Amino acid sequence: MRVIFMGTPDFSVPALEALHAAGHDITCVYTQPPRPAGRGKKDRPSPVQARAEALGLPVRHPASLKGAQAQEDFATLDADVAVVVAYGLILPQPILDAPRHGCLNIHASLLPRWRGAAPIHRAIMAGDAETGVCIMQMEAGLDTGPVLLREAVQIGAEETTGDLHDRLSVLGARLVADALGRLDDLAPQGQPEEGVTYAAKIDKAEARIDWTRPASAIDRLIRGLSPFPGAWCEIAGERVKLLRSRRSAGSGAPGEVLDGFTIACGDGAIQVLQAQRQGKRAASADEFLRGTRLPAKLT
Repeated sequence: MRVIFMGTPDFSVPALEALHAAGHDITCVYTQPPRPAGRGKKDRPSPVQARAEALGLPVRHPASLKGAQAQEDFATLDADVAVVVAYGLILPQPILDAPRHGCLNIHASLLPRWRGAAPIHRAIMAGDAETGVCIMQMEAGLDTGPVLLREAVQIGAEETTGDLHDRLSVLGARLVADALGRLDDLAPQGQPEEGVTYAAKIDKAEARIDWTRPASAIDRLIRGLSPFPGAWCEIAGERVKLLRSRRSAGSGAPGEVLDGFTIACGDGAIQVLQAQRQGKRAASADEFLRGTRLPAKLT
């Protein structure tokens, strides 16, 4: 098939590779423009652009698709389908309508649960037992289109957003390659009216740990915000990100250090498994404690 691929971050790269390996004619790759990054703040291409160029694929990175010229340029590619995964720009109706089979989106949730920007974070933070990937036919609404394929996965008891991100990225690549291989045989299924939830963009104000909350909620917050933006607390006046945790036995005053890196919560306790000081690499709890003396209580 003649395919336009539209994606930007690392999550999108396996899908691009899968479609290329399947032999589809990827006529163009659309991605976000290069952004300043690193100490020198030099423009850095997106992970998708870097991989597309390595594969010898043409790349475009318009700042917007709202203009008539951008839409005409897209339409003249004469694509059978566009595959969209974490692209980062709103697709106007002329873009959605241009490919013969429309635009397919790889969405990292079991729709209609967790429509929106941060479905992986929100699934873990909410304590969901499972999530998955849907291949969805895009329409003007926010993740409201009919679903062509879906597959569920269990969320591990100690799994972080980073861990789940990587699993769902590979799953999405496999599913979209499957979908394009038998597109004419798939019957789109409309999403049910019941069970709709919205995965709001993560606000950094959510990231500070409130030790008066139950251990279950704090554990989910830590894992759900790892590795970015990272749930944090203050240790001896320094902001420290807590990146991995598990629920633990024990109780005490909220924030009290019970044993090693086990911290009392409003109800129960958590054991911190990985933490990161400002400007330092992430360290296991044992490594962290070798270089940092914990106070009697965290804030």
